[in-house]
Amino acid sequence: MKGTVAFTSLGCDKNRVDSEVMLGLLQERGYQAVADEAEADIIVVNTCCFIRDALEESIETILEMAKYKTEGKCKGLIVAGCLGQRYEAEFFEEIPEVDAILGTAAYEEVADAADRILGGEHTFKCLEDIDKPMKDENGKLRVLSTAPYFAYLKISEGCDNRCTYCVIPKMRGKHRSRTMESLVEEAEILAKQGVKELVIVAQDTSIYGRDLYGEPKLHELLEKLAAVEGIQWIRLLYCYPETLTQETIDVMAKNEKICHYIDMPIQHGCDTVLKRMGRKSSQELIRQTVKKLRDAMPDIAIRTTLIVGFPGETEEEFADLQKFVEEMRFDRLGVFCYSQEEGTPAAKMENQIDDEVKEERQRIIMDIQKNIAASLCQQEVGKTLEVLVEGKLPEENVYCGRTRWDAPDIDGMVFFHAEEEAYSGDFVSVKIKEAGDYDLMGDVVYADEFTE
Repeated sequence: MKGTVAFTSLGCDKNRVDSEVMLGLLQERGYQAVADEAEADIIVVNTCCFIRDALEESIETILEMAKYKTEGKCKGLIVAGCLGQRYEAEFFEEIPEVDAILGTAAYEEVADAADRILGGEHTFKCLEDIDKPMKDENGKLRVLSTAPYFAYLKISEGCDNRCTYCVIPKMRGKHRSRTMESLVEEAEILAKQGVKELVIVAQDTSIYGRDLYGEPKLHELLEKLAAVEGIQWIRLLYCYPETLTQETIDVMAKNEKICHYIDMPIQHGCDTVLKRMGRKSSQELIRQTVKKLRDAMPDIAIRTTLIVGFPGETEEEFADLQKFVEEMRFDRLGVFCYSQEEGTPAAKMENQIDDEVKEERQRIIMDIQKNIAASLCQQEVGKTLEVLVEGKLPEENVYCGRTRWDAPDIDGMVFFHAEEEAYSGDFVSVKIKEAGDYDLMGDVVYADEFTE
């Protein structure tokens, strides 16, 4: 064993996949993972700085981990991901406790960086071309950090969109897809490890394959992944409404393994705001895409995210958004306050909105959505739903899980009573007896008593 390593992964689930790959690369090199940072020779923090809050969390976490250089056995602190990529010029001057930074395209250098630190080298950068093709083989080495029955599958990196509020293209580069063959092979490996649910992620999922095959091939990828033995649910996150193809919708509708669920970030519902955001969609296009999805799959759960308080957002534009949310009745919805990010066109726009106004608008939209969500949950009462068990609660014979209409960590839960032991990763049938604002409650229905 070369040494011990501890990991902290911040930000999105795409970052989580990078962290899992880095951990696999380190283990292949002879490092042993430990949960206690005080016992780690090397500590890696995979950072996010998409918005101000994420930036602050990353810096706070780095400084917290740095204390183990004096209070623990830590010989080196590696910062990976977006923070180092974005601020590499001044990084060591601002945070001298860090020994190495890995850019967003250099995470495969993590084992070399750890070796260099243990060899006495410090204060160095590993930064590579952020537009370089993805390495297919790294996915085979992943060490899962999720529950063993589900995993994220990152199908591409980077983004070709140029939204005026977003720094992702500058930190992650242009859109680059992984080959279909490598993704299927990784899915097969994951299935053999016990993974039952694949959650498909990318910066822009719906254009998968356009760079490699000349046109979007997400529908073909989904068909191949659905053919992998052992995989029972496939879930789509981060599909843009303007690039979601009819072929993908049709595959979702006809293949029972593909959950009737989609995460489709629209960011706003007013055309003038969408234009200032640099989005390629419009309210009418969003309406058309939602209609296509609901026509093909009447039971589909559509999740979206919004940004309120974008520069210049007037009371009239915000009222347009409120009306849009009320009319569309999205099944799942999250709201972010606009974050003024340096280096973006939006940061220089006039009429920046006060934080208090942003927060009030966020509250208003979430109140609207809470009522919608509660109404939709109430409609599930009396139904019997398939639930993926996630854990047991302290109360006797009470468990929690998710339906195929709920993504891990972000959506609602089903709490249920079971007379027989239920194990994490199992599928059970639950008859819904009660509904909350976002969650459902019920009882397991066993085979001998099951009725439609």
